[in-house]
Amino acid sequence: MRPTKTTPAHATALPAELVCSNSLKSQELPSAQALLKAELDLLGSPLLSCARSASVRAGSALAVDRKRFSEAVATAVRENRLISFVTQEIVEPPVGHDAVVIATGPLSSDSITAWMTKTFSGESCFFYDAIAPIIAAESIDMATAFFGNRWKPESDDYCNCPFTEEEYRRFYEGLVSAQKTPSRDFERERFFEACLPIEVIAQRGYQAMSFGPLKPIGFRNPATGRMPYAVLQLRRETEGGESLSMVACQTRLTIGEQMRVFRLIPGLQNAEFLRYGSCHRNTYLDSPSLLSSDLSFRSYPSLYCSGQLCGNEGYVESIATGHCASLSILKKLMGKSLEPLPPTTALGSLVKYVTGSENRPFTPTGFHFGLLPPLESQGRKRIPKKQKHEMLCARALDDLKRWAGNQDTSVA
Repeated sequence: MRPTKTTPAHATALPAELVCSNSLKSQELPSAQALLKAELDLLGSPLLSCARSASVRAGSALAVDRKRFSEAVATAVRENRLISFVTQEIVEPPVGHDAVVIATGPLSSDSITAWMTKTFSGESCFFYDAIAPIIAAESIDMATAFFGNRWKPESDDYCNCPFTEEEYRRFYEGLVSAQKTPSRDFERERFFEACLPIEVIAQRGYQAMSFGPLKPIGFRNPATGRMPYAVLQLRRETEGGESLSMVACQTRLTIGEQMRVFRLIPGLQNAEFLRYGSCHRNTYLDSPSLLSSDLSFRSYPSLYCSGQLCGNEGYVESIATGHCASLSILKKLMGKSLEPLPPTTALGSLVKYVTGSENRPFTPTGFHFGLLPPLESQGRKRIPKKQKHEMLCARALDDLKRWAGNQDTSVA
């Protein structure tokens, strides 16, 4: 619907605009996020190709230049002769089509949200999501900050701001006492655990940040030769590194308080904010009560749902459910049914969760190894964590290759 109608979090008219982090997380096996990417690569995900074409240095993570990524997606869509690209607000699903996908994302407009609430449930499900500030690189005091990677000393992918304990205490006290943007009366404050505002983490205890997102493990301060008390990292927003996002600093602080509190961070005392942090509501459906295993609505078999709206959490997870819904529709248009994805795969377990989770109340999740069934040998002996993850990844990719070999999903 953009730019005809926009949202509080979007800034451009481009499709696939990333409004929170610019990171699509790890692509180094045997991590859970890397397995999800490897499976999507195996199935030929065009969106992952767009992401890699717009990548910026971020260690083992796949991070993108937001504008270049959106432009790559826009180009891919507009150059596809089978796609008509129209910008307008859809207030309810169109009729007269063999299949329709609702993929409006967590920032669904009030109109389509009202239609879904009226059609499927009496109460909207939602949680809060927060955005981290972006800082101009030239405003960072590099006499204090330094470049480096927690796990790869030879890499300079991240800018790091080291704290002494006294500096950390001032920052902590500033956070917990800072003024926050109030919620509207009708909105409940329910934050997603994997994307908590930094001030919410701080309120959980004095060392919650230093043992969490600001942990100093893996670093030595070049100025002292010692491990800092805590470290805040900044990640490149563009390949040239002209702008940097504050990792794990999603926030709902007021703009004035962001300028005051975040400038307490060593090296950021003169920080120029290119984008302030903010907080917005993410909408999702109680999908296990609504969706079939192929991501279609049980009461509307020609209507499908994918992305964060269907209860997955994360950029790559949204790509994953969209890809799976597309494969289901393709097989349906061919007069066939898509064989269910193996539950031993990242894709299969994620779809199984969003369509069949028994957790109540239902809450969104990103893919993690806990969604996979245990290894056959797991019950007989303890397997070291890394080896276990390697075995889970190998099993998943083998099973997905066998599954893909049995599916005719080619497009003429």
